[in-house]
Amino acid sequence: MPPRHRQASSWLKLVTLPKFSTTPGWRHIYWFPTVFVVSYYFYNLKIVSGRSMQPTLNPDASLWRDVGLFNRYAIHTKLDFNRGDIVALRSPEDPNRILVKRIVALAGDRVKTLPPYPNPEIVVPQGQAWIEGDEPFHSDDSNRFGPVPLSLIESRLVAVVWPPSRFGHQFQPTIVDKDISNPNKHSAYRLAMAELERQRWRTTRVAAAPRSSL
Repeated sequence: MPPRHRQASSWLKLVTLPKFSTTPGWRHIYWFPTVFVVSYYFYNLKIVSGRSMQPTLNPDASLWRDVGLFNRYAIHTKLDFNRGDIVALRSPEDPNRILVKRIVALAGDRVKTLPPYPNPEIVVPQGQAWIEGDEPFHSDDSNRFGPVPLSLIESRLVAVVWPPSRFGHQFQPTIVDKDISNPNKHSAYRLAMAELERQRWRTTRVAAAPRSSL
């Protein structure tokens, strides 16, 4: 090949771009928009920190912090808010802080508050919710800063995905069989009954408004 042709051939090799389909970095960039859309509009994972949702989340018996799958679509698009839902929301005191709490009451509901809230009762205003931790005396929640705008709520807990021993829909109390001959089942029975008592206690503090007024 004449020298001029060899130089042209070398130049073409230098400017040839890597094939999109065979380069790992480009494959990651290709999928990034899809991952972003799914995590922003539909589902994402969050690590739950702290004690405020014990024993429902991060129980003392677990060696790991819970990782939850949260549904953003139900909140952002469907505006589906329900009493008893565990939700992730931005703190009304610090917008950079994400809280994980339970919706105790919605607009029009009358709530018997807990210290340090200054008033013994409150009617939740329109467009707001009353949120609390399941461990109320280790929780910064509506008893501290009052009802929160629904616009601060970002997503709803669907399931615990980590650790494996707690995988699934374990955030609602259930009745289990009492078997005192089996220490593990007896312990699960006591924990389940304690959580049912917590749920009944929360319910007695709320006079729910008719659904039409929410």
